[in-house]
Amino acid sequence: MQEEMPIEFWEGIEQFNNQEFYACHDTLEALWMEAGEPEKKFYQGILQIAVALYHLGNHNWRGAVILLGEGINRLSYYQPTYAGIAVEELLGESAKLLSALQQAGPERVAEFVPLLTIPRAPQA
Repeated sequence: MQEEMPIEFWEGIEQFNNQEFYACHDTLEALWMEAGEPEKKFYQGILQIAVALYHLGNHNWRGAVILLGEGINRLSYYQPTYAGIAVEELLGESAKLLSALQQAGPERVAEFVPLLTIPRAPQA
């Protein structure tokens, strides 16, 4: 996508990268509600990963696992990069976290710290 993303999008990405997942959700949800495709599913995928990390920070293993899986699935259509975001890299890190959570199980959820960041795509 060559089109410029709204400033609120980048604010949401910054909030995500600062582990402000609830604020990221609020910022991106406002964009998602007004967006058309293909941006709507893109915003939703990032939102789902943000909410998954919010759940993880609250030791909600089930919520984290479900939303990570849904976010990964939704963003898979936007690889390798989209809207200035290195989607493939984000998905790789998200998939590693999902796998580790699934292997650890709910009884070990407190061992995880939600430290994912959304990487920028290299400039062309």
